[in-house]
Amino acid sequence: MSDMVEKATNFVSEKVASIKKPEATLADVDFKSITRDSATFSAQVSVNNPYPCPLPICEVTYLLKSDNRVIASGTMPDPGSLAANQTTMLDVPVQVPYSILISLAKDISSDWDIDYALELGFTIDLPVVGNFTLPLSHKGEIKLPTLGDIL
Repeated sequence: MSDMVEKATNFVSEKVASIKKPEATLADVDFKSITRDSATFSAQVSVNNPYPCPLPICEVTYLLKSDNRVIASGTMPDPGSLAANQTTMLDVPVQVPYSILISLAKDISSDWDIDYALELGFTIDLPVVGNFTLPLSHKGEIKLPTLGDIL
C-alpha cells in the first residue's frame, strides 16, 4: 500500500513540476518623477501568461540595491491581472528618498547614473497550485536627468 501511495505522490509531483508557469523579464528601469522628498523610478516588466485564463497578481515586492546597499524596498498590492495567453506589461514604481540618493553621490558624480540591482517578486494565484512567487532580478544602470531634462 505504501508503495502505491509513493508512486501516486511521485506522479503528482512530476505533473505539477512540468506545468508551464508564467515568465517575467525586466524591459527597462527609468527615471519617472521628482517630488519634494523623493525620486520615483519606474521598472517596466513584461510577464507572459501561458494559460487560457487571466491570472490575478496578488502583489509585487521589490528591492532596489546600489553599491551593495538597499536603497528602496516595498510592496505593490493588487496590481491587477495577467491577460490570458498574452504578455502583460507592468509598471512597478520604486520610490527612493533623497537622503539615500545623496549617500550615493560618489557613484552619481562620476558618471551621472546609478548602478543598481533590482529584485522583484510577483506573487500570482495559480489554479490548482495556489500562490506562486515568480522571482526576477536584474542589474543595470539608471541614467539620471539633467537640469535641462527637468525644465
